[in-house]
Formats: sequence, C-alpha cells, structure tokens
Amino acid sequence: MEKRRLGRQGPEITVVGFGAWAAGGPWHFGWGPQNDRESIAAIHRSLDLGINWIDTAPIYGLGHSEEVVGRALRGRPRESVFVATKCGRIADGKGIPHGDLRPETIRSEMEASLERLGLDSVDLYQIHWPDSETGTPLEESWSALAELQDEGKTRWIGASNFDAPLLERCDRIRHVDSLQPPYSLVRRDVEAEILPWCLRNGTGVICYSPMQSGLLSGRFDISRLAPDDWRHRSPFFQEPKLSRSLASVERLRPLAASRGASVGRLAVGWVLAHPAVTAAIVGARGPEQAEENAAAAEIRLTEAERLEVEKAFGR
Repeated sequence: MEKRRLGRQGPEITVVGFGAWAAGGPWHFGWGPQNDRESIAAIHRSLDLGINWIDTAPIYGLGHSEEVVGRALRGRPRESVFVATKCGRIADGKGIPHGDLRPETIRSEMEASLERLGLDSVDLYQIHWPDSETGTPLEESWSALAELQDEGKTRWIGASNFDAPLLERCDRIRHVDSLQPPYSLVRRDVEAEILPWCLRNGTGVICYSPMQSGLLSGRFDISRLAPDDWRHRSPFFQEPKLSRSLASVERLRPLAASRGASVGRLAVGWVLAHPAVTAAIVGARGPEQAEENAAAAEIRLTEAERLEVEKAFGR
C-alpha cells in the first residue's frame, strides 16, 4: 500500500488509516450499537491488509474506542502501528461533549488515554476542537502539547478542525506536524485557505469523513441508521442536501463501474488526489468494510477522471 510522509518531518503512513470513531459504540455522537469483537476484527483485518495507523479519541464512546483499540493492539509489535488520539473534548454528566483545553486537563487526558490504550506513548497527539468554552488561550494549550512531546509522551503533535489563523498561532510556538480536517466531495471549504496553508508550511493532512460519514459510499440507506445514530442530526443527512448528494452518487456509478470500483473508493481517491493531503481516515465496523477501505487506497484518478468526479457533484 502506498505511503506518504506526514508533513515536513513526520513518519511514512499509509494513504488510508483506520478510523475508530464507531468503535466507541453508543454515546451522544455515536453510530448506534457496535459489537466490540467486530471492531477488533476490523482493526486486525485492516492491519493485515497493510494499513499502518489508527485514529481514535477519548471522547469516542467516552473512552470505549480507545479501550477497544488497546485490546486490538495487544500482541502486535508497538512499532508496527502508528497510533493517533486527541484531547480537549470532555463529557458532562449527560455524556454531551464540551471543550476544555486547560493544560492540566490535557495532561490528565493523556495519562487516561495511555492507560486505556495500554501504551507508554502515542505517535500523534491532537487537539480535537478549538476551545471556546473555558477561555484558555490557545498558546497555553499548544504549549502543553509541546511539553508532552518533549517528555516523550507523544512523538508528533497536531490539531483537528482548526482554521489557518489558529494553525499559524500554534506554529509560532512549535511546528504543527499534522492537521485533521473534514474533507469530501460535498464539504470542500478547506480548499480555500486551510489546505494551502498546510502545503506551504510542511504540515501533514489526514482528512476525516472522505465519504462524508458513509453518505458517498454508494451503499447508503438512511432507513438502516440506528435511532441514536448522530447522523440523524447532521444537515448532510437532511433535505435538501441528502437527495442532492445521493443523486450525485448515482451519476458516479458508470465511472465507478468502468474502474471496477465502488463509488466510495472514487470518493476517497478524489480526496487523496489533492496535493496537500497525506492520507484519509476511513472507518470500518467489520472486516468486510475494512477490505473495501483498503481497496480505496489503490485508486489513482487521472486528471480527466478527477474532473468527471467533480462534475458529478456540480463542480
């Protein structure tokens, strides 16, 4: 499987990584019930197929995703799997996340994550979302990540869901090794400023939701969502966006068929074609989905195909 270097000085990671969001099971932003054995089987299958990194977060299932990832990694050589997790989202008494990037909270989150993962250190530690709730200056939060890096708790540091001005503020203190933004055929706002900033400044980009949380997979059926699936609350899964996206998916089927691939693979391949993008995070709830995701890493779109894909979505 193709590998790319994460930013200016990071490691080489496969162009597709395993996303462990759904492995958290039911919670406020969960995907409905999820069998732990299936999650572990999906992780094992992904690793066996060559994927060499996993992305998780303590807020996914209120720690459960990290616990599942930890169980899946037991017995695997530590250096064989690049592990990324996050900080800064804390659940209240009702399980609803809120922002907290105070340095002492970041440090306690790191220790809890390491315990759940069964590791002495992680490879990439990321601020999950900007903190607009505690009033903590970003510089203090980012400096806390830099301290954890100096202590060997994490090898690289990054951010998720940051805009270019926030990245600039962080980079003045310590280089931003990685950014994790949402990016898909129906969510392209990062192309204007954020991806060019990363390209100029040597920051790696690992995109989440390249298939827009399954909407662009070519197999999406909203009637199959669990009642507590967070996507019921997402505007991308409500009208009129839902019908427009599904119509665009149908327009892509002939191209997908000509490539012997699914529409979902084309959607991931399109994201990977951007010069700023290092890799894409793709979730899997079982071994079969893991196999489909690994196959997406093999898609190489020609310029004509890339334009045809964009035309199907109105651009």
